[in-house]
Amino acid sequence: MKKSTKAVHAGGKRELNFGGINTPVFSSSAIEYLDEPEVRYPRYFNTLNSLVVAEKIAALENAEAALVTSSGMAAISTVMFGLLQPGDHAIVLEGLYGGTHAMVTNEFPRFGIRCSIVPADPAAIEAAVEPETRLVFIESPTNPLLTVIDLDAVAGIARRRGFWSVIDGTFATPVLQNPIDHGFDLVVHSGTKYLGGHSDLCCGAIAGSAEMIERLRQHALMYGGSLNAQDCHLLERSLKTLDLRVRQQSHNALTVARALDKQAQVARVHYPGLAQHPQHSIAARQMQDFGGMLSFELDSASDPLLFLRSLQLVRCAVSLGGVETTICQPVATSHVKMAEAERERLGIFPALLRLSVGIEDPEDIIADLMQALERASIG
Repeated sequence: MKKSTKAVHAGGKRELNFGGINTPVFSSSAIEYLDEPEVRYPRYFNTLNSLVVAEKIAALENAEAALVTSSGMAAISTVMFGLLQPGDHAIVLEGLYGGTHAMVTNEFPRFGIRCSIVPADPAAIEAAVEPETRLVFIESPTNPLLTVIDLDAVAGIARRRGFWSVIDGTFATPVLQNPIDHGFDLVVHSGTKYLGGHSDLCCGAIAGSAEMIERLRQHALMYGGSLNAQDCHLLERSLKTLDLRVRQQSHNALTVARALDKQAQVARVHYPGLAQHPQHSIAARQMQDFGGMLSFELDSASDPLLFLRSLQLVRCAVSLGGVETTICQPVATSHVKMAEAERERLGIFPALLRLSVGIEDPEDIIADLMQALERASIG
């Protein structure tokens, strides 16, 4: 089946009593177990609504299996602490989502896990490998600078050197990029973003081989990061339109990026769909389209806060991936926990704004951005 067909049909279970075509919601936390092959319980990730969504995500990622969690960070922490032990070494990219960066820098030392933070370059990953290296964790594109890294090269290093490869695929979504096809062991998502897609869910997901997912499930059920049946139902509903939403958002984002790139008040636009993006050719090779996320830097004559307060259609809000266009200032939101010196080294300054482009008409989005740029001038 094609991706749009999988999004609608994969994993779904029909309601047989009255002929409903949607998966019924089983919200019971107490489930009979006599004469059943296994004990089912929401925290065990094995109830109907959880399994249905996991099967759909696995199908979209071309994976054998998946696990649905209560947040993206629940997915990431389950992978990290389910696979790593005291004395192990991990390699992660610099410029990751701020929550991931905070976890590896603050929590890893408490558990005796060492970590090397390296640039988004396969050569840098190769150079950081140690005998105790057990895992490499990347994003592509990264948050918020939209850096792209060669997935085949990273997965190849991990295979040759004998450690796991994991990617946060939130920005690209399963519609635009399938890292398992490039040799990655695991893909994690903050399902709060594009998978949910309507700014009304908090959830996460992990996809990979059946063996690895079962291994991680045994850790996850102890950590307690399961998702309730009602939210699983909403997530399944949202996934049915994932292909449509992401393709429209990608189209809109490219249109908006090109418009911003022409504005004197904008110093730089970060979007892999633009020809001048440093990794444009890599993105074109390994992605189906360039996604709905971009970031841009205002020039020194523009006030970022005044710009944000001048927007009328675009909402200034935390999170991303919804049907509505939203914007945020990473230094005050996603990367607020990162040390200022580290932010500045990476190029995350107050003038940098991250834009999540929605499904509105792109002309309306652009018009709002343009009027805000005019109002934000302090020159």
